Amino acid sequence: MLELFAPIAAACDLTVAEQDKRPIAIVGAGVIVDVAHLPAYRRAGLDVVGIYDLNADRAAQVAARHGVEKVYRSLDELLLDERVEVVDIAVAPQAQPAVVRQALRAGKHLLCQKPFAPDEETGKELVALARKLDLQIAVNQQLRFDEGIAAARAMVRAGWIGHPTAMSVTVNIATDWTAWEWLLTTDRLEIMFHSIHYLDAIRSILGDPVRVFCTGSRTPGQLPKGETRTMSTLVYPGDVRALVHVTHENRTGDPEALFRIDGSEGSIKGTLGLLYNYPDGRPDTLEVNSRILPTDGWLPYPVTTRWIPDAFAGPMGSLLKAISTGSTPETTASDNLHTLRLLHALYDSMDTGESRALESS
Repeated sequence: MLELFAPIAAACDLTVAEQDKRPIAIVGAGVIVDVAHLPAYRRAGLDVVGIYDLNADRAAQVAARHGVEKVYRSLDELLLDERVEVVDIAVAPQAQPAVVRQALRAGKHLLCQKPFAPDEETGKELVALARKLDLQIAVNQQLRFDEGIAAARAMVRAGWIGHPTAMSVTVNIATDWTAWEWLLTTDRLEIMFHSIHYLDAIRSILGDPVRVFCTGSRTPGQLPKGETRTMSTLVYPGDVRALVHVTHENRTGDPEALFRIDGSEGSIKGTLGLLYNYPDGRPDTLEVNSRILPTDGWLPYPVTTRWIPDAFAGPMGSLLKAISTGSTPETTASDNLHTLRLLHALYDSMDTGESRALESS
């Protein structure tokens, strides 16, 4: 059966072609840049020429750990560096729009953190500015590039399970939010800064839902202000449905992080290995049961890479290829506006206790 997996593995390939590589600078030197962005870029052979952070000491330490040549003294200095063609923005979401505007006006292509913008109108403004300046913006929705998710999506697209009918993500973990102090005081937490990964991944497989329902809550004694337990239901035309059920207050030491896609002719199921011992992680697991192939029961797919750091090369590699070829990145900012719209519909449902329709635009 291994020959059947060759096109699936090709769809998960994170290799960046030499002709696509170009100099990158990073704005932000927080935890995720240290443990994910820079290790992934190094493995992919990408050229990170410099880094800037408001905390100069932290930027210097991160640069030294990863062999980054230049620590910029200011954002202006970074944007004036003519070597830099691409800027990876990894700052808190409230600071991102201003950095995006400044970087676009300096003529840089951008990889932005998610959520891309605080609201859809701001997101549309930034997309319009990039279009006007003929520049590319991609969004760092890297779970789409995680090997387990990418392989599952390729299997669905290959028709291995027939017509998809349902997808579910179940995550029950203990999350230490203290690495991101600003997250401890935000009113919007779980959907906006964690389940955004799963919701975007579901969109990459099933497309956009037409109606959603969401409920969220806190756990007695939790440290963060915002919701840490959520249940999100996505309704698609016909009988297709998706469910995301997440809790971050697992106090019994038995984490789980599962996903499953059911179809008319089979199913795919797997685990998100990163979440079993974050941030070190372990490879995902993935299995397919198909009447199309056919398989004899559940057939394992050999996942070899990890969400952190490996998948972080995906959005950047996709952006670099789009710049070289004049094509569209996999996680373009325009597409990410649909993910942003979905998040806000879920919060509206959470606040009102009612389901919400999603208008297409």
